[in-house]
Amino acid sequence: MAIYAVGDLQGCYTAFQRLLDKVQFSPEQDTLWLAGDLVSRGKQSLEVLRAVKDLGDSAVAVLGNHDISLIAAHYGVVKAHNSLQPVMKAPDREELIEWLRFRPILHVDSELGYCMAHAGVYPLWNLNQAQQFAREIEVPIRGATIKRWLKNVYGDKPELWNESLKSYDRHRFILNAFTRMRGCQQNGGLNYSVKGTASDHQAAGLYPWFQVPQRVLLPYKVVFGHWSAMGFYENNQVVSLDTGCVWGGKLTAVRLDSDIIQPIQVACK
Repeated sequence: MAIYAVGDLQGCYTAFQRLLDKVQFSPEQDTLWLAGDLVSRGKQSLEVLRAVKDLGDSAVAVLGNHDISLIAAHYGVVKAHNSLQPVMKAPDREELIEWLRFRPILHVDSELGYCMAHAGVYPLWNLNQAQQFAREIEVPIRGATIKRWLKNVYGDKPELWNESLKSYDRHRFILNAFTRMRGCQQNGGLNYSVKGTASDHQAAGLYPWFQVPQRVLLPYKVVFGHWSAMGFYENNQVVSLDTGCVWGGKLTAVRLDSDIIQPIQVACK
């Protein structure tokens, strides 16, 4: 049995299938971790959703910002990206969206020693807090008031976490931290204006979220995607897996139940 983690698919179904073939993935024996952003921009988001859904318990996919946007488009909160029109017109759209909104925000495997969130785990949270806050926003994502909730959680403010945050401000920050975070100020304030590599963020006086000086070290290594400009990166605390497949880069997997973390990649054409 093998456990593989894969970076952002963003609708790149063909590359996804070639990567699964390369690692000889067996749904009957192996497990697949998907770091979010299953959909958007690529031409085959519908095929990706159907394929991952059909894997059942053999796949664990966390929600990314583009997945949230698809859910919001389904409920008429935002306009769907042009690449998502096949999903919006699909006869099984309702079923796929229902499945998607029950994906976790944060996945933790204590035996394996890894956790996974699309953008990462906010640097000033310990693991217990992160799990609590993930569960907190999974409730409205899966609930009957999701449309109203989504209308109120889009936005960039507040930038800094405070335990006293209430209602939509609190949920907006939690959602942004798990799905949109890249660079942070020294005090943990989130910054969305700077794009690009870790060096670009450092030049602007920011830190990659996992290098914030006050970061709480977690007991488990964090698998994340979302940061294609960073590419593959691995140390004893994190594994970054978004290598920009949808932008003509590569699709990357790693085998988590291995003593050595090495990228397994296919070119995206």
